[in-house]
Amino acid sequence: MLVDCRSQAEWSFVGVPDLTTLGKRPHFAEWQAFVPANAESGGKPRMAANANFVADVAKSGVSKDMPVVFICRSGGRSKSAAIAMTAAGWKTCFNLAGGFEGVHDAAHHRGTTQGWKASGLPWVQE
Repeated sequence: MLVDCRSQAEWSFVGVPDLTTLGKRPHFAEWQAFVPANAESGGKPRMAANANFVADVAKSGVSKDMPVVFICRSGGRSKSAAIAMTAAGWKTCFNLAGGFEGVHDAAHHRGTTQGWKASGLPWVQE
């Protein structure tokens, strides 16, 4: 099972892993969600932890006995997600190092030197 824990905006504008050749689809659960600007945030938009992350993953049909691979942009959020799911009782959780786009290259762009895209793995923009 592959769980993409990036944000809705990333899924829409950057693309998602394409697992159709395996007859599968990734599951989507935001590790952090966009919070619009408000007085509490000092008038700036921000990302906030998704307090329902474990429940969101569970309701997508990912059982505690399934091996689960988590992916985010570069591997940071997915590492935290894998740790949280392990703490919540999932037995076999992995972080996909390098994520979907990897780290910045020399020109400060992502997706060219490491990660799902740079490795030539299939992806689509939905």
